[in-house]
Amino acid sequence: MTVAQQTNPRSYPDATPRKVAFLGLGVMGWPMAGHLALAGHTVTVFNRTAAKAQAWAQAFAATGRAHHASTPREAAQGADIVLMCVGNDDDVRSVVLGPDGALAGMQSGSILIDHTTASAQLARELYATAQQQGVAFVDAPVSGGQAGAQNGQLTIMCGGDEAAFATAEPVMACFGRAVTLMGPSGSGQLTKMVNQICIAGLVQGLSEAVAFGQKAGLDMDKALQVIGKGAAQSWQLDNRGSTMVRDEFNFGFAVDWMRKDLGLVLQEAQRNGARLPVTALVDQFYADVQAQGGGRWDTSSLIARLR
Repeated sequence: MTVAQQTNPRSYPDATPRKVAFLGLGVMGWPMAGHLALAGHTVTVFNRTAAKAQAWAQAFAATGRAHHASTPREAAQGADIVLMCVGNDDDVRSVVLGPDGALAGMQSGSILIDHTTASAQLARELYATAQQQGVAFVDAPVSGGQAGAQNGQLTIMCGGDEAAFATAEPVMACFGRAVTLMGPSGSGQLTKMVNQICIAGLVQGLSEAVAFGQKAGLDMDKALQVIGKGAAQSWQLDNRGSTMVRDEFNFGFAVDWMRKDLGLVLQEAQRNGARLPVTALVDQFYADVQAQGGGRWDTSSLIARLR
């Protein structure tokens, strides 16, 4: 596997070279870690499937800064900054806590950054736990999908202390086009929830529009081009409208992941009293898509239940 297959090199910000660790090499983590190595940072990676960590180190060996470790603790030892991008709250806990977890290997004054889309409550818990051993914690979920990770163009929403953010921001900028501190611990995850609420409504509306236009006999590629020049324009329309017309769903952000994210949103809404009737409905529509066997389809597959 070559660097170009998973990571598209770009111009990187000038920053002090750091010793970093990256935990989790999925479709997002692999290129994110790659950008760090290409930008001049020394990177040690960990992945639960050890062969994947070894493959990453081989793919980026030409940088002279790519290494792999057998445990999160080993990867984190001596690192200035430890970053991770895994699946859910339980996955985060498994790589951070315990005798082989990242915190066990981190030194006082280092920074732990979580790019996983997880709960705000977990972010607050890890912030407090990290503080006890002099480690800063920043929750930093991302938006932009696999393409954003590969191109180093992610939007990163952060929660934590200003000092830790100021140190970590130039490192995150290696794979982010916009890196913003939203407030105290948990604020990054809450902002990502706002993002997912917006996307859920937009994709459902676009699905209904495309299905309606096709039933009406319109040339939907042409119709989307027209309305995309007006008030209906959105990223979803520009990037998913035409593929929805052709029932192409084998790319992008999977339905299973979206349902996990919307579950976090609805749990937080129960806690804070927010009313989310449309989000709850769209979550159930995604459950219908899962029942059709579309759990790994792109989120734009909402239109499949309207056929």
